[in-house]
Amino acid sequence: MRNHTITALWEEIPDDADDLVLVSGGFRIYVCLCGKQLPDRTAAELHAMETGQCTTCLGTKVEHIVPDYAQDCTACAGTGRRGTQLRWQLAHAEAEAAITVETVRAVIAPLSGPFRLSEVADAVRDVLGLPVGRMPVGPRVRDILRRLETEGELILVSAPDRMLRGTGVVLYRDPSWEHATAG
Repeated sequence: MRNHTITALWEEIPDDADDLVLVSGGFRIYVCLCGKQLPDRTAAELHAMETGQCTTCLGTKVEHIVPDYAQDCTACAGTGRRGTQLRWQLAHAEAEAAITVETVRAVIAPLSGPFRLSEVADAVRDVLGLPVGRMPVGPRVRDILRRLETEGELILVSAPDRMLRGTGVVLYRDPSWEHATAG
């Protein structure tokens, strides 16, 4: 059995490069441990899928958020395997169906003052009777709280834990929100 882990090698990246829009043959090249050279990200993802590797981390178990910051891959739970990635995708879809905006609104309605993401996620898990690890409750609740923030119902009141690339890419570990007051 051949080893299949795809490495993304960074070429020199200009300071003003947009990480979200990388053109084919642009700032990265991809090489698999099996010896196959891949011309771009699409080819690397296809090769990863064909060989049972996670298409997000390409089998490396690490997700590169920006060039100087990486974390365990959230798509495959740090396993590098495609099967785990697919199970997580199904769990995220199940969480999206089970955890509604109305459920989160009901949980946060009686709260006064700042409340943390982890507190709301735990309360939603309790309301729905979900055991820990059953589905990704935290990420789904975070998405709903961010939606309520953009709709003006909530205000983010915590500072980022880490600035990865200026103010454009920041990391919040357990952000806090509070209800927006009517003015």
